[in-house]
Amino acid sequence: MKYFGGVEGGATHSRLVICDESGQSVGATSGLGTNHWGIGIPECARRIADMVERAKEEAGIPKETPLTSLGLSLSGCEQEATNRELEQELRTTFPDLAQSYAVSSDTMGSMYTASSIGGMVLISGTGSNCLLRNPDGSTSNCGGWGNFLGDEGSAWYISYRAVKVVFDHMDNFEQSAAPVEKTWSLIKEHFSLETRLDMLPHCYAKFDKPFFANLCKKLSQNAENGDELARSLFREAGVHLARMILALLPNVHQDLVKSGDLSVVCVGSVWSSWNLLQEAFISELAKTSIDFDLKLVRITKSSAYGACYLGADSADFDLPRNYADNVTVLYTYTDPRKKAKATNGCNC
Repeated sequence: MKYFGGVEGGATHSRLVICDESGQSVGATSGLGTNHWGIGIPECARRIADMVERAKEEAGIPKETPLTSLGLSLSGCEQEATNRELEQELRTTFPDLAQSYAVSSDTMGSMYTASSIGGMVLISGTGSNCLLRNPDGSTSNCGGWGNFLGDEGSAWYISYRAVKVVFDHMDNFEQSAAPVEKTWSLIKEHFSLETRLDMLPHCYAKFDKPFFANLCKKLSQNAENGDELARSLFREAGVHLARMILALLPNVHQDLVKSGDLSVVCVGSVWSSWNLLQEAFISELAKTSIDFDLKLVRITKSSAYGACYLGADSADFDLPRNYADNVTVLYTYTDPRKKAKATNGCNC
């Protein structure tokens, strides 16, 4: 019996699944974040190996039996050079872990969980990233630059913006259009602050991106309760996420949208607040003419399955899979100009 592993790795946490030759899961586990830019390649490899060993034990696979393939779809794995370095670290330090590896970004794992031909993946979790893959294998990217250079529309960016708006208001540098008191109380509670100066260690010496980003969940609760500042932060995020899609549309090949729609796989915790993003997201899309529908879908299984598929494909094994079982439709966007033409009976 052959076994195939897949890892979905984020900055905050990771998931691993092991499938048998029939494509059925026989073992699964979770672990700490596996973004090597934050923890280093040796620690990243150690965390991956730890998850594999725990999942093999659950599945009753002998410890000395290597996986036929191990697909790694990890946050931070966008560069071939560091991807090869990570694979080499795993092969050298853990020689019996797997026979072959397929290392890619977390966006690829999400995409392959939903489709084998390509599409778009829009990640809005701790960080943000958008990837387009055409059927011929060509790719385009928008975002994924981390919190210093990007991450717009992510949980970290929403949290950062909350702190920035409040501090600018209290400095009388830029007055907030909405009251800041509830957001400031939330910031103080989350970071255990007494004064604004207590925030500085969280921005420098003790900066912890996942912890910082966790403020977003509390902001979403404030937004659901009607706090206008929190609601405005999610509207801003909706605009940013729509712009990432729009940035990549010129690179979409016609054979990818011959069905009439483009599948956009929406990944990450921020999408759980779709009701707070939706209005601004749609308004931003409507500024641009789009000839095909955008079908926003959410994967119902961990993208560790997509990583598993990638690994099996790289090992030239046709692992059975049913993509329809892996996704659910969140929203289908149709350009309002296209709707108007259809209503007026115009085929021009």
